[in-house]
Amino acid sequence: MTYFIIASILGISLLESVNYIEHYGIGRKQKKDGSFEKVLHCHSWNSNHVIGRLALFELSRHSDHHYKASKKYQLLNHHEESPQMPTGYPGMIMLALVPPLWFKVMHPLLEKEMQRMPAIVKAE
Repeated sequence: MTYFIIASILGISLLESVNYIEHYGIGRKQKKDGSFEKVLHCHSWNSNHVIGRLALFELSRHSDHHYKASKKYQLLNHHEESPQMPTGYPGMIMLALVPPLWFKVMHPLLEKEMQRMPAIVKAE
């Protein structure tokens, strides 16, 4: 039972940290009617590092998954126009474990992406 609890805590922590990393600071614009704009490639961070792609079954091509949710993971494409993570997932997870360093690296990237793509809205 102890090992099960430890494995559960690790699994949940990994899932939540990856979710945080993939969506950090990016939101969608709200329309006048209260609905939100269509999900585009620019609404999540992307990574094209080979080891992450192989080890995580194309999880690193997260932007394409958001754009075409029904697409099989093996067929996900990389989109250069999507916001790009500075490292692969292992590096991003390690970076997220040190919040001051995370903010120092990610806030300038987020500001740059918001200027480059008007569709990105900084999530509060």
